[in-house]
Amino acid sequence: MASSILIVIIVTSLATYLSRFLGVVSAEKIKETSKMFRWFNCLAYSTLAALIARIVIFPSGALSEVDYMIRFIVVILSIAIFYLTKKNLVYPTLFSAIMLSFLITYL
Repeated sequence: MASSILIVIIVTSLATYLSRFLGVVSAEKIKETSKMFRWFNCLAYSTLAALIARIVIFPSGALSEVDYMIRFIVVILSIAIFYLTKKNLVYPTLFSAIMLSFLITYL
């Protein structure tokens, strides 16, 4: 059993780091202002937005027990914190975890 887990960790690590290495090698030839780069950037942001929307609207696990209103309040306040902190991701992430715990406990 332990050897199987070790093999799985090695194979997934190789797959992850190989794709990252190929990305670094190919990124030297791509200009940040090119249409292809902007397209991939938009694709990444849209995928992230879809995943966040799915987590908020159709959650699974423990988050599914939290009321919709509490989830939307936390998301809206986190977005406000994001813009107030000049687009820093650390503060809204910490704020959302603390605020979600607080609202679940006291509401």
